[in-house]
Amino acid sequence: MTEVAAQAGVSVTTVSHVLSGRRPVAERTRAKVLKVIEELGYQPNSLAQGLRLRRTMTVGLLVPDLTNPFYPMVLRGLDDILVPAGYHTLVCNTDGIREQETAFLKEMATRRVDGVVIAPFQLTRKDLLAQRRTMPLVRLGSGPLDADLGDLVRSDDEGGMAQAVRYLLEQGRRRVAYIGGPWHNGPSDVRENGFRRALAETGRTVDEDLVIRGGFTRDAGREAAELLLDRADRPDAIACANDLIAIGVLDTARKLRLTVPGALAVTGYDDIDAASLVTPALTTVVNPAREVGRACGQALLRRLTADDDDNLSEPARELVIAQSFVRRESA
Repeated sequence: MTEVAAQAGVSVTTVSHVLSGRRPVAERTRAKVLKVIEELGYQPNSLAQGLRLRRTMTVGLLVPDLTNPFYPMVLRGLDDILVPAGYHTLVCNTDGIREQETAFLKEMATRRVDGVVIAPFQLTRKDLLAQRRTMPLVRLGSGPLDADLGDLVRSDDEGGMAQAVRYLLEQGRRRVAYIGGPWHNGPSDVRENGFRRALAETGRTVDEDLVIRGGFTRDAGREAAELLLDRADRPDAIACANDLIAIGVLDTARKLRLTVPGALAVTGYDDIDAASLVTPALTTVVNPAREVGRACGQALLRRLTADDDDNLSEPARELVIAQSFVRRESA
């Protein structure tokens, strides 16, 4: 910075203001400094900046399964907000395993990241509270707002699933099954609540034999569909907790030579890119992953740029991202 300042004929402070953008600098002076920076090939020392600001300019993102196309889009939305602010994201895949989640949280603390966005699957309130005391925390997914655990960004999972099931019932489907993700999994539990709510609102009882929980994968969808469709009183519709499960159901229906949506209607959840590419194209609930990621980024950035006192005293916020239903060919 001293060399840049000397060659540009300005003070080191002016160079610092140009780089940080935190103080106004005359456009002519700014252009001159940037030209010298380019000529010298100057690279700011991020480690030194971090020591001075007591920040590493990094954040953590903990998700259960990076092969699920929903989460890369969440990361894309997060970067939309944080990268222009100078932050970079470290991504950890936890497989929804408690030991992995706690290990990665400790790793984030060791690396002194400035904040964390996490989709907690197995973590307890005690785990999250310990993390919240060391850095800003934004929870991604379902669950109640807890003022002690920081901000919560979630989609209306229950409402979205209820909308899909109501649609199936309105189409005259009489035996609607549900295939969800793992037990005691936030999004899957809430989406099952939506399935049950839609049936209750129309005066129907839930046939527990038509409710299966497994994984959020295509293979899990295939296996669950084989169990459901092997029954003499098999369902005429299956509502799935995500699109990967639904695509697995379509695989099994094709294997059994069942017409979709004639003999079997299928709905998914999330509207990943593959949902419109499979045959038949998947009727699904649009879960705007990129918008969810942006909302997480905005919530975290608000905490990171607040004064320490404001960060601790400001109440936690909950942001619910609206969803929509898209009808294609599978239902």
